[in-house]
Amino acid sequence: MTEPAIQGETRRANRTATGAGMAAILLWSSLAAFTAYSAPVPPFQLVALSFVIASLLGAIYLCRQPTGFWPLLGVPPAAWLLGVFGLFGYHFFYFLALRNAPAVEANLINYLWPLLIVLLATVFVNKMGESGRPASAMWPLAGAGLGLTGTVLVLTNNTDLSLSASSWGGYAAALAAALIWSSYSVLSRIFRDVPSSSVTGFCLATALGAFVCHLFFEETVWPTGWVQWLSITALGLGPVGAAFYLWDHAMKHGEIRMLGAASYFAPMLSSLLLVAVGAGDLAPRLALACCLIVGGALLAAKEFLLARQG
Repeated sequence: MTEPAIQGETRRANRTATGAGMAAILLWSSLAAFTAYSAPVPPFQLVALSFVIASLLGAIYLCRQPTGFWPLLGVPPAAWLLGVFGLFGYHFFYFLALRNAPAVEANLINYLWPLLIVLLATVFVNKMGESGRPASAMWPLAGAGLGLTGTVLVLTNNTDLSLSASSWGGYAAALAAALIWSSYSVLSRIFRDVPSSSVTGFCLATALGAFVCHLFFEETVWPTGWVQWLSITALGLGPVGAAFYLWDHAMKHGEIRMLGAASYFAPMLSSLLLVAVGAGDLAPRLALACCLIVGGALLAAKEFLLARQG
């Protein structure tokens, strides 16, 4: 195969992987709605149930492959550590933050992770020498900044933001969650040769860890109706299932910085979905936030879009 053909094939694979990341972001936007309809199942129990379904999703895929479950045995220990660190570590600190700080403020700090992905990826991708010239940080950072501003408006919609001194432990946990998810996402690039089906094992480990946390921190509350069970199943298949497999593939082979900035679509679309199902109001502040997030995503994608046109 000639050099131009190889480059063309690489670009197509890159765009496909970036599209997978966008699909993951769309799936994450349904997280709030499905979680709302799964109440009153407590958070760690909900994570355990969802990730059991997510691991079953991966197991079904592996069963249909000629190699079966053998690829899981070939996953390097460092990749296992990173995967469990990312999936279980993020959810542990996120829910710890929600238990010890107001939800709005904790969510706001947690949503530093898209900006952190852009920052980390700008340094990391350049150091790996993946492109012929150093990637410019200007447009992704500008886009991430606009997205963060829009997310502040989304999360503080009809709410006064005030950081309480008594909740600093929760704020620290939210920051830890943001650091864990952003570092896991970017460092996944190191293991680009590890198939995304390995996420099956990470999901199962996360389910077990969440179950242990549930036993220590919560009382068991089982779903009482078909709506709750359907919501939990949807969580495990979508935002807590397929989304993580798609995100893994995207971080290993796609445009990391663009996806980092585009991740701000998740809270925006989540809010719009809640409005659509009658659980929220479309205030002018939310409309402005939508404009900022869309504009930020376009700025972050500037080089990617120009390269595609070329």
